[in-house]
Amino acid sequence: MGELTRVITTDGSIVGYAIDSTDISNAACAVHKPSAVCAAALGRLLAAASMMGSALKTDGSITLRVDGGGPAGILIAVSDSQGNVRGYIENPQVELPLNQLGKLDVGGAVGAQGMLTVVKDLGMKENYSGQVPVVSGEIAEDVTEYFARSEQIPTVCALGVLVDTDLSVKASGGYIVQLLPFADPAAIDRLENNIKSVKPVSSMLADGMKPVDILKTVLGGFEVEIMDSRTAEYKCTCSRERVSVALGSLARAELEDMLKKDKGAQAKCHFCGKSYDFSAEDLRKMIERKTAREKQ
Repeated sequence: MGELTRVITTDGSIVGYAIDSTDISNAACAVHKPSAVCAAALGRLLAAASMMGSALKTDGSITLRVDGGGPAGILIAVSDSQGNVRGYIENPQVELPLNQLGKLDVGGAVGAQGMLTVVKDLGMKENYSGQVPVVSGEIAEDVTEYFARSEQIPTVCALGVLVDTDLSVKASGGYIVQLLPFADPAAIDRLENNIKSVKPVSSMLADGMKPVDILKTVLGGFEVEIMDSRTAEYKCTCSRERVSVALGSLARAELEDMLKKDKGAQAKCHFCGKSYDFSAEDLRKMIERKTAREKQ
């Protein structure tokens, strides 16, 4: 279980989110078996998505899709409004040398020649979608850019994943701090000074700090009110019924080809790795339903 905390300063100038997503990252690693740099990349995106999901005003979901053109390929993280999250990385086994700072080269793996797309599904007729160019591929800077350009919210985002020598995740999490409208310029200056002296988020988590401790450190000098604390987990929502609907949406010719060549079909969930088998009879029924609809 991850621990997710939301706070607001009592003067109403700043709202903050922080998460310890260590268990979430380890659950993702158990599914995707990533290299160290890919574990760091996916872990950062999962932490960001969980915090952004918890900020949704109504039940729904938020999807972050990063296509930076790097060797790791496309990364996706989907969170519900409780912060429960699932994710996917296209090429999880990519290995790269450490970067110039001697750290995992997440930016090199993700790439910086593409787009970050954010889609919010709030149960309305149409989803909200925002898209910004990937700035660095380091994820946190890209999320910050998204908020600045797509939602016009001044934001500080920090994300970190500490991968152990056995490729397990020792610490993972992050924080998002946002200025609310009409924030006092003095509050902005104080926050900027705090950020300069704060340790990396993965170091704070490895030292045993809780999300609320991290937020109180980042917001030092402010009076802070806790809005809520909750648990969040790596949670897939796939089911045989959902996969069946997706399979049934394929063109009739594709279904007929599967029936002829494979005598059935197998679909595997990208997020949790679970496989769903469909027999020849299942495919025949899908084809019959599709044929009946086409004749109406």
